[in-house]
Amino acid sequence: DGMNVLFIVVDDLRPVLGCYGDKLVKSPNIDQLASQSVVFSNAYAQQAVCAPSRVSFLTGRRPDTTRLYDFYSYWRVHAGNYSTMPQYFKANGYVTLSVGKVFHPGVSSNYSDDYPYSWSVPPFHPSTEKYENDKTCRGKDGKLYANLVCPVDVTEMPSGTLPDIQSTEEAIRLLNVMKTNKEKFFLAVGYHKPHIPLRYPQEFLKLYPWENITLAPDPWVPEKLPSVAYNPWTDIRQRDDVKALNVSFPYGPLPDDFQRRIRQSYYAAVSYLDTQVGLLLNALDDAGLSNSTIVVFTADHGWSLGEHGEWAKYSNFDVATHVPLMFYVPGMTTSSVSQGERVFPYLDPFSHILGLVPQGRSKKVVELVSLFPTLAELAGLQVPPACPETSFHVALCTEGASIVRYFNASEEKDGCDDTWRCFDEEPVAFSQYPRPADTPQWNSDKPKLKDIRIMGYSMRTVDYRYTVWVRFYPNNFSANFEDVHAGELYMVETDPNQDYNIYNNISHGVFFKKIRG
Repeated sequence: DGMNVLFIVVDDLRPVLGCYGDKLVKSPNIDQLASQSVVFSNAYAQQAVCAPSRVSFLTGRRPDTTRLYDFYSYWRVHAGNYSTMPQYFKANGYVTLSVGKVFHPGVSSNYSDDYPYSWSVPPFHPSTEKYENDKTCRGKDGKLYANLVCPVDVTEMPSGTLPDIQSTEEAIRLLNVMKTNKEKFFLAVGYHKPHIPLRYPQEFLKLYPWENITLAPDPWVPEKLPSVAYNPWTDIRQRDDVKALNVSFPYGPLPDDFQRRIRQSYYAAVSYLDTQVGLLLNALDDAGLSNSTIVVFTADHGWSLGEHGEWAKYSNFDVATHVPLMFYVPGMTTSSVSQGERVFPYLDPFSHILGLVPQGRSKKVVELVSLFPTLAELAGLQVPPACPETSFHVALCTEGASIVRYFNASEEKDGCDDTWRCFDEEPVAFSQYPRPADTPQWNSDKPKLKDIRIMGYSMRTVDYRYTVWVRFYPNNFSANFEDVHAGELYMVETDPNQDYNIYNNISHGVFFKKIRG
């Protein structure tokens, strides 16, 4: 009863992990966590951009309720004074701690990461975070650049370190303080990589020989992709190395060799991240806390690696919305550990071939908005009630449903009893993305609220992804479903990469009704 929580959230991590079946990546530490966890293979973010996604899952409300689609408003002022997941744990006697990027910094978390509401002490940010976008990448000419692809010698970096290394060190320090003080904790650790720039210790490139790096399976812009659905990856175009390529706007494409370089560096950054997660989990073992701590591992959204001719996030495709999600719950996802027994020994990706299979895998479609009620239930707290239809005035409620009922794979029946909000059909994940216009513009990826004219509402089930792009009015946050600008429908079994839009081929009244509901 009353377990601690270690909540690990990664920036821009799509499920390129061994435990998700990726054959190329070296991620032994995350795979080891997965082998002791229940792993959700169909988990989706509510919006594929940092601030809206994080505010959504940390409050348990969807972007239409937080009214945050960009980076420039604070939900407590702008939408409603909603309780957050860490705030709820804090109110229930937990010491709540934030390390690294948990809330998106800036206006969207009141310039304080929502302290003191959400956290017991002021959140920690690595001192070297401020150099993230500086010229720290050495070019072939020996000069420094602000590149997208940026393997570095860590000893040459400002302060001789990198932000994620500092975050791991601080998180380990806090674990030891909590152990000494015997305090029940909710520790959130936010890692930056593989967010751009792809800046990581250069030795990780050795794990990914050039000859193993391929292009995306579908590096072209799909013929029937509505232009409103395309994201023109403007943040990447602003990096020195991409700028030098002079690719045409909006569709590019990037040269094949450079595409492979990005993919190689994304993988290298994931392996660097894996070592940090490994060190953190190893420290949980060292502190003797593995038997009394729930570990959650997820990401705020995915990232395109050339699929559909796209890069970055900013879309409703699976590559942008699909995230890893796993829960380690001592005594539930794995048998209890005896004192002194190690659960998470550190594994060196340079010498370790793992291939562990996850303890439990659920194929149920789930959403990040369900994190709040799920963690409350796992920790033995009262699960926040489901939100009423409009909930701007309700401080504590959730628009996601707890997914603990899916933890036991053998009980993945669709029948349910009175305690669950029953779905008469299969589970659905909803995502959305705003656009300023029907065709790609310079601000298509990140339109400010006042410039949003169209909202793409997307619905993912185990069988299909259905998206409608409808008129949106930013002044009163309303969508007009009578004014449909474009639509997409992809059938997962025959078109897993979502390349063949069959929206115009079939009648889809039943989907439309469901997405409006």
